[in-house]
Amino acid sequence: MNKAELIDAMAKEASLKKADAKKLLDAFVKVTSESLVKGDKVALFGFGTFSIIERIARTGRNPITGASLNVPAKKVVKFKAGSELSEKVK
Repeated sequence: MNKAELIDAMAKEASLKKADAKKLLDAFVKVTSESLVKGDKVALFGFGTFSIIERIARTGRNPITGASLNVPAKKVVKFKAGSELSEKVK
């Protein structure tokens, strides 16, 4: 499902205009992103939790040549599914 399909589905489910559903989705993405940049977690009960984790620097290996290379430390977004979402997916 891409963004346009998600907006269509949200508009239909909530009986909204597509423009309003797009505004809501854009607002959700913006607020969630800003919270994660500040270092906060975003927890949606029953759906899941978005958080930031820090990966340490490490030595990797090029699978083709076998040469070693340094992989720098970085922050990545982690999503942990909530219990309700996990049960629905089973």
